[in-house]
Amino acid sequence: MSLQLKPLHSVFAAEASGIDLTAPLTDEDRRAINAAMDQYAVLVWRKQPLTQQQQIQFATAFGPLDIGLKRVFKRAERLEDARLIDISNVDADGAVSRRDSPRNLSNFANQLWHSDSSFMDPRAAYSILHCVIKPSWGGNTEFADLRDAYDALDERTRRDIADLKAEHYALHTRLLLGDEAYTDDQKKEIDPATWPLVDRHPGSGRPVLFVGVHARHIVGWPTAESRMFLLDLLEHATARERVYAHEWSVGDTVMWDNRSTLHRGRRFDIAERRELRRTTINDTPEASLQAA
Repeated sequence: MSLQLKPLHSVFAAEASGIDLTAPLTDEDRRAINAAMDQYAVLVWRKQPLTQQQQIQFATAFGPLDIGLKRVFKRAERLEDARLIDISNVDADGAVSRRDSPRNLSNFANQLWHSDSSFMDPRAAYSILHCVIKPSWGGNTEFADLRDAYDALDERTRRDIADLKAEHYALHTRLLLGDEAYTDDQKKEIDPATWPLVDRHPGSGRPVLFVGVHARHIVGWPTAESRMFLLDLLEHATARERVYAHEWSVGDTVMWDNRSTLHRGRRFDIAERRELRRTTINDTPEASLQAA
């Protein structure tokens, strides 16, 4: 079968079927998925349970993988491949983490609107999140379309931001949440990255309002003014009319483009087990992200 798509939202996101994610992708399948990502930015596959290595196999078909903040935290891991990012509330020994654990701090940070690894250059292109265990309530993941966010800007704001750049910092979300327990070496592990507020998606060619909580200030602006403006832009970008909320089922796989969307996790009972695995493809020349 070939890739089949069913829109899930009026401006982006589609349910994908017709491709077996447990099998190696053909070049035709990869190009079809890239074309769908250029159009929809978020793809949802349902009821395809993946082993850890099957998820790695699927993700690496698109390019080299990124480990993001693992460079800073260097924690003990429970997953079999270092390229898998553990989006869970489960410790390395398999027990549910205590409420005030570093792992749950990461869960709380993930509830802020962000794009994965925007604090790095190169940044992340695609992320792929697979559901292994879901809690009894909550824990949805929401996505916002940054292309539609730009399209909906008024002309004054478009002019104001046309030449502006924002600095994105790896630990900004953690500092916002009151966690300052980092060594100087950890704070310097990932240099800040600077990105234009108005970016252009390389696949679709559409302009993007590239904001998110990793952006800590606008280059050349006073800190207070720049942070308030960034908050205004983030509020606009995440208006409900451009948000798709995914309610997880075990075996779901969601793939999104960090260059054209934001995402956040939603609240759940952190005393109840929740396990998802993420793989993230770097936006590098070696990546295979082309539709043709």
